[in-house]
Amino acid sequence: MPIRKIHHVAYRCKDAKQTVEWYQKHLDMGFVLAIAEDQVPSTKAPDPYMHIFLDAGGGNVLAFFELPNSPAMGRDDNTPAWVQHIALEVDSMDELLATKARLQAADIDVIGPTDHTLFQSIYFFDPNGHRLELAANTSTPAMMAKLDEVKWDMLNEWAQTRRAPKYAAWMHDKTLAAP
Repeated sequence: MPIRKIHHVAYRCKDAKQTVEWYQKHLDMGFVLAIAEDQVPSTKAPDPYMHIFLDAGGGNVLAFFELPNSPAMGRDDNTPAWVQHIALEVDSMDELLATKARLQAADIDVIGPTDHTLFQSIYFFDPNGHRLELAANTSTPAMMAKLDEVKWDMLNEWAQTRRAPKYAAWMHDKTLAAP
């Protein structure tokens, strides 16, 4: 059974209306749909919620739940804040830099651009505390082919040693020639 695509990815939000307005204003994401229920359809548990859906481009949907009767939102304290994030792709470095400038003009703290060799990224937080990444691709077909060739070797070595394999050291060592 092949998966066709991700239907949507859902996160929790503090305020559904604020979340929609923030994503519209700062990331130009369209408001697709809102669903509100008094009970959870899958479990029948009485737990009113607002479920909102935003257009993340290319048929991708980012969704949020506002859960007014649940304890305050938290995060996994055992996972560093930089790990859990939502990464969204933009068309170009010009778009990435223009978005960074708009975010900073709105007093949103932005880290980056960070050069990942294959793409460059900026990082910031939404009003719910979710870390967001905007990425502009900078890879070449040769780079992607080189990484494709070693992906299983890298994964297998990692599984055995739990140390970073060096098959793609060219990505971070600017003295090595990229493919």
